[in-house]
Amino acid sequence: MRLKLGALLAASLLLLAPVLWAPDLRAQPSPGAPAGPPAVSVSAAPATIGPVPLEVLANGIVQATAIVSVRARVDGQIEVVHVQEGQSVTRGQPLFTLDSRANRALLAQQQANLDKDRAQLARARSDAQRYAALRSDAYASAQRAEQAAADALAGEAQVRGDEAQIEQTRLNISFAEIRAEADGRLGALPIKAGNLVRLAEGTVLATITPTDPVLVTFNVPERWLAELRAATTRGETPRARVRAPEDASGAPVWGNLVFIDSSVDQQTGTILLKARFDNAEGRLWPGQYVETVLVPRTDAAALSVPVAAVQTGPEGRFLFTLKDGTAHRVPVRLLRLAGDRAVLAAEALGAGDMVVTEGAQRLRDGMRAVARGAAGARPTAEATPAVQQAAIQQVSGR
Repeated sequence: MRLKLGALLAASLLLLAPVLWAPDLRAQPSPGAPAGPPAVSVSAAPATIGPVPLEVLANGIVQATAIVSVRARVDGQIEVVHVQEGQSVTRGQPLFTLDSRANRALLAQQQANLDKDRAQLARARSDAQRYAALRSDAYASAQRAEQAAADALAGEAQVRGDEAQIEQTRLNISFAEIRAEADGRLGALPIKAGNLVRLAEGTVLATITPTDPVLVTFNVPERWLAELRAATTRGETPRARVRAPEDASGAPVWGNLVFIDSSVDQQTGTILLKARFDNAEGRLWPGQYVETVLVPRTDAAALSVPVAAVQTGPEGRFLFTLKDGTAHRVPVRLLRLAGDRAVLAAEALGAGDMVVTEGAQRLRDGMRAVARGAAGARPTAEATPAVQQAAIQQVSGR
């Protein structure tokens, strides 16, 4: 019986021996398995040092340099309207023609009076010369000679008065042709042909709004006053650019600052500014709302990165840099924004340092990362949440 039990035990050991001594294949890494979590694929761009303008954003309103109100300068009925509402006109272009027949008749009457008075003046001058000769020969009294001279002087005054009246009537006739006093665009025309207009009523026949150049008025916080005064002291004219919201696809229009208000508005803490813009293409329209950017100066050597690279956390602003395939969290101090660039204090970055612009939310300090398009970069699809969590645990030691 003992021999049978021993034989069974020996047989069992022989059967279990291969299992006990077999190597654990699961513990051996396969030749193609990765050594750790894959690098996170991100987008990156270099930090640059170069000229960056100082930009002050504001909301502006387009204004005309002047608005000309067209009024009649004489009484009369409108015979012809030469223009249409909204039409562009040039200085000197006819707008309206008034009935001037009454003034023309008056001019003819005044011309006849002038001819009569000139004839009388000629006779008075002749009498004055004759009596002056007789007075010298003692054939006429001094009183008669003086009277003839006075009549000649009165005749000259009468002629000058007639000529002045004729000039006034001719001026009134010219006023019957109402012309544009400035280049610009017409507004609505409330008066039509056939209406009677009177000088005393002061009726506005039309308005002309010049559109080239135009002004843009806007307000900026008073903290920028020092920059504006400094630019004025340097003899520089600050530049400004504007763009209408509906014209976002077009290039901005550039102009020059021409006016700084003499005082700061105490209620709003802002100061009123005006900039002049050439507007030959008519892109800016009086009364239009525009996005305004004032450029009081340009920093020649500013450190800047894309705005998308700057992140905000509980401890302040930071960004990630890429170096040797590793992401490094770098605290930064933001000075200002200039378009799509963020100007930073040159403390922790240098020109050419690669900063992460897309994918920073998946990074932690010290994590493996590679820029898209670089050698060895993995597709973005590999950065799944499970892989990100594994990489975070590896970096944190969990």
